[in-house]
Formats: sequence, structure tokens, C-alpha cells
Amino acid sequence: MTQRGELATVMDRLAVDETVTEYAVAVDDGDWTAYRELFTADGRADYRSAGGIEGGAGRVAGWLAQSLESFGMRQHLIVNRRVRFQIHEHDTGDTARVRADYVSPMRLAGDGGLGPDLVCGGRYEFGLLRTPEGWRLSRVVVHEKWRRTS
Repeated sequence: MTQRGELATVMDRLAVDETVTEYAVAVDDGDWTAYRELFTADGRADYRSAGGIEGGAGRVAGWLAQSLESFGMRQHLIVNRRVRFQIHEHDTGDTARVRADYVSPMRLAGDGGLGPDLVCGGRYEFGLLRTPEGWRLSRVVVHEKWRRTS
């Protein structure tokens, strides 16, 4: 690979990582407009393993907004990101797959911030597509592995 090709790969890797980070921030901040804008027009998310739904980004954003409104604090940590670029329509690097682990502590609102905690963890599978607007999520699948309340 040439230096130019290596630089392009590094730049794509950074852009893909930024998209995953923006996803976590949108969920934590309850910014459902930003959440929807991170997806391709036909992008889908699957939260069934965590007791949720599967569907288009707009529908899932509505479900998330309703499901998470009772949590006054959310902090979404996405770690151990493994990025792989793939071929789409006979060109290289148009798609990316990211597998990453997550830990998500949340606190119920009320009780002066002393309410019970819910902490869950698992693995994400992100599918991304290069678009004229930049990298966008085409697919998000949550594989919840554990959950604890305190």
C-alpha cells in the first residue's frame, strides 16, 4: 500500500470512529434528531437482545426516546473497537464494519440523583456506508450480554 493509500485508510478509520462516538453521544444526550441523521436513509437498528425493537432509524429513535426518558443520567461507553473496511460495488473501502464492546450505566431520575442504577453491557455490530455526506450507519445491532440493577 502506498503512503497515500495508508493515509486515506487512517482518515477513514478516524471518520468511522467519530461516527460511532457521535452515536453514543446522541443516545446519551437524547438528541434523537442527531441520532437519525447518523443513519443512511434505509438504516436500521436492532435492540431486541436488550428487550427493545428492530426497525428503521426513525422508528427506533422514537422507541429509545420513550424508553430512556425515565433515566436522568446515561453514559454510554463504547470500547475495544475493531474496524474492518470492505468492498461495495466493485470499489474498495466503501463499507465498514465495527464490532465494539459497551458498558452503559444509567440512573433513574428522582430521589435527588440517588435513585437506583441500571448497568448493562454487551457488544455492538455497526455497519457503515460511505455517502456523499460522509460515513453513515446502515445497521446497528445490540447484543446485550449482561444487566445489573443496584
